[in-house]
Amino acid sequence: MNKLNDNSRSQSEQDDADSNVSGNENFSTVLNARLSRRSVLRGGMASAATALFGSLSLSACGGPSDVAIPPVVPAPVPVPPVPAEILLGFTAVSKSLADAVIVPAGYTASVVYALGDPLSASTAAYKNDGTDVDFETRAGDHHDGMELFGLSATGTPSVSATDRVLLAINHEATTDQTLSSFFLHANGGTKTLPRPAAEVDKETAIHGVAVVEVRKSGTTWTYVKDSAFNRRITPLTEVEISGPARGNALLVTKFSTAATRTRGTLNNCGAGKTPWGTFLTGEENWNGYFTRSATDDSARGSDKSVVSLKRYGRNQGAASRHGWETGGADDKYARWNNSKLGASTDGSDDYRNEMNSMGFVVEMDPYEKTRLAKKRSALGRYAHESAAFGPATAGQPLVVYMGDDSRNEYIYKFVSSAAWSAADATAADRLATGDKYLDSGKLFVAKYAADGTGQWIELAMSNAAIAAYAPYKFADLADICVNARLAADAVGATKMDRPEWCSVNPANGEVYFALTNNSNRRAEPGASPQLAPDGPNPRAYTDLKGTSIQAGNPNGHIIRMKEGAAGNTATTFTWDVYLFGAEAAAGTALVNLSKLTNDQDFSSPDGLVFSPYTGICWVQTDDGAYTDVTNCMMLAALPGKVGDGAKTTLSYPKAAGGTLDVDTFVGKAPTANTLKRFLVGPVGCEITGLCETPDGKSMFINIQHPGENTDQANLADPAKYTSQWPSNTGYGAGKRPRSATIVITKNDGGRIGS
Repeated sequence: MNKLNDNSRSQSEQDDADSNVSGNENFSTVLNARLSRRSVLRGGMASAATALFGSLSLSACGGPSDVAIPPVVPAPVPVPPVPAEILLGFTAVSKSLADAVIVPAGYTASVVYALGDPLSASTAAYKNDGTDVDFETRAGDHHDGMELFGLSATGTPSVSATDRVLLAINHEATTDQTLSSFFLHANGGTKTLPRPAAEVDKETAIHGVAVVEVRKSGTTWTYVKDSAFNRRITPLTEVEISGPARGNALLVTKFSTAATRTRGTLNNCGAGKTPWGTFLTGEENWNGYFTRSATDDSARGSDKSVVSLKRYGRNQGAASRHGWETGGADDKYARWNNSKLGASTDGSDDYRNEMNSMGFVVEMDPYEKTRLAKKRSALGRYAHESAAFGPATAGQPLVVYMGDDSRNEYIYKFVSSAAWSAADATAADRLATGDKYLDSGKLFVAKYAADGTGQWIELAMSNAAIAAYAPYKFADLADICVNARLAADAVGATKMDRPEWCSVNPANGEVYFALTNNSNRRAEPGASPQLAPDGPNPRAYTDLKGTSIQAGNPNGHIIRMKEGAAGNTATTFTWDVYLFGAEAAAGTALVNLSKLTNDQDFSSPDGLVFSPYTGICWVQTDDGAYTDVTNCMMLAALPGKVGDGAKTTLSYPKAAGGTLDVDTFVGKAPTANTLKRFLVGPVGCEITGLCETPDGKSMFINIQHPGENTDQANLADPAKYTSQWPSNTGYGAGKRPRSATIVITKNDGGRIGS
């Protein structure tokens, strides 16, 4: 999820360049409104936190031998809270700028798995000085989305295990400044092209996905260094293409002329877990890894691929983020050049189509390390975040909700052709079960109306708007799936404020999407891509960060949707805005619409997970707008339901007089008992990823890129790092900051959040 925040993040923002130039309207068509500039008052510094992250130690225990893996058993019914339990019974954590993980009094947080940790007995301990190698058998970087898969004492799948589990973890990216990842290399890396092969190989290997075993002994969780289940998937690991795009001409490359396979998965962000016990990972900011020559448009001639490339953020002459294509003559470097270089008509002699193999939801079986992962093309290709399943009901199709995390992009859902069979929860071949439910179905995009209703519009050749779309001539369903953004443009989908993670409320099936921020919203739009506020994206205001003015919707919000009577297959829904991110001191007329207090205020919601065990909604932030006041955080919430609030009209002054009035629907304001801050992370981090043991007593979350704002010129002086976490807790060697997975437990052994 990094690299996308509009609010002064130090990471490159090239992947968030606006590529949606479609004419899809927002609800307000008045374009001559005057921007109401607001300065948000900053409150005083918060008091010291009640619990600081303590010293840590790392130990390893023996892993299982290779075993035959039987099917998983049916998932248990979520455990309701016992009557005496008070959810959100903890004392709210104050805002903090400390270089520490802060949790409520009565809780403990410990690191279990960090960048560079060895995942095999033969891999050397991590020195954390930039000289380490062999990252194909180490923890990757930028820990992100994550899911938990239980193991029995004998190493077989279990849905009730609470002391031995597998964590499937996305390793999204690497902390970089000008081409190379400076913390990863001894001298900060090479800043000119061509890049040395050794640096490129190291950076490539820290991307992808990991499966790592963790165990609890007494009250202590540790990862298992030599577990037979430990596994890395990197951008070079062979992966299958499945669904409508398998074998399609759009995916023909020199590596796979049959268009059935590709190498790796890239920039993995949000995650999901299927009802049959597999891991889903979303490919997000993959486009920035590819380069195109300055003459590639003319080389392709009248090929419609030029339209597709531009819509996905790769204009001709676009430079790659890391320059991996310059690592040498080997094919593993050449693949990052997306230019037409060969003489073939189909792309079988170059990598002009390589980018079409990125941008999917990828399914993998965490229990079966020899099985290839599969890219599920039927779910569409875009900047994927998490994939959240709606209720699985026997005899009814399954539904998967997804968002496209770029400014002015869309919200999607996929409905399977196959009806759910409860027997498939225990299928012997889990990936074959994925074939059944994820390779055939209907892909929809959301269009919101100003009256609090909306439509799911199917993306199919039978849709006249798609068949007649002039900017791009679709050939078939595979073309629609590979170019889902263009298909959504064609049907007039609603442009949203960067859809991040989504999650489904287990209490009522309502769907929540984090809309993290959007610097392009304006009450007085100028040239494209600036957009007027509308019902589901109603704010356009200014916010002060120090002396810097941040415009648009700097703080983001969370929208929720209730499906129509048909449930998973509904084509209509109602919506409201559950929460608006804002500083507590901000005005309530246009900014702090949810009336947040100092124990509740936040900015840029990103990770969003409902606990199936307590029903708590956990909200995580990846913020740059409010980091002069507090580091990124995680809040606990007990939401109500769509429609529990009221219609509200936001009035923006117009240049010529009068107002631009925008109607929206604001959820019931939270109370001190229904929303409070649970955790604040170290300096420069993002809080992301969340999963729990089935008893709700151990929670795993990820701390991504602490210290990312460190000036590379200070690499030789650890005292000048903006963060030294987690080494400042006693974890591991060296002082360079590391992304890491932590586990949170309650000191009295109770459930998290009670």
